[in-house]
Amino acid sequence: MNRSKTLTLPVFGIARHRLTTDGVGVSTLVGAYGCPLKCRFCLNPHAWNPQTLKGCRHYTPEALFDVLKIDNLYFQATGGGVTFGGGESLLHTPFIRNFRKVCEEHLSGESATCWKITAETSLNVSGELLDMAILCVDDFIIDIKDMNPDIYREYTGSDNVQVLSNLTRILETKGPQHLFIRVPQIPEYQKKEDVISSVEKLKNMGFTNIEVFPYIKK
Repeated sequence: MNRSKTLTLPVFGIARHRLTTDGVGVSTLVGAYGCPLKCRFCLNPHAWNPQTLKGCRHYTPEALFDVLKIDNLYFQATGGGVTFGGGESLLHTPFIRNFRKVCEEHLSGESATCWKITAETSLNVSGELLDMAILCVDDFIIDIKDMNPDIYREYTGSDNVQVLSNLTRILETKGPQHLFIRVPQIPEYQKKEDVISSVEKLKNMGFTNIEVFPYIKK
């Protein structure tokens, strides 16, 4: 049996025509249910609310491709594609891997390359999932929260030991040009010097695409 037809993705939203906000070129953002973190000011709390899962639409890789192919010309012309978000997109890495295979099969006759696959992630997933993702995801948009383990734990409810390990692994394998780091300024949990410290630590590791942005509480 073709595994790509048995895997499904619990999708709570699809946003088309995202221009440079979720990756290179024109992209479509696919929001999927599931997250290991419980961030205090989460922008998408529905991504881990059990009630949301009941309302999700479940797509196979083939079915999702059929929905998204309407924007194929935009993707091909701008170097864009599909961005998986959430929640934590890398929880669904087996689906993403099979979705990429479906794209390559259907787009093999195109003059341009296959759609670019981007993942928005906290990197707080197992090394096994990350290693799989490295092979099937082109670019990663990484929400690092804060590099300080105490601030991270207080804000997310989890530790960042796995995150730090995964940062090293992904930098070594993908290179900084495919990694976009987002460092939020989180009210009540950080001081200005905490944000500066996180940025400096990331630069010292070798990351070059780092964005600091103000976090607005909902």
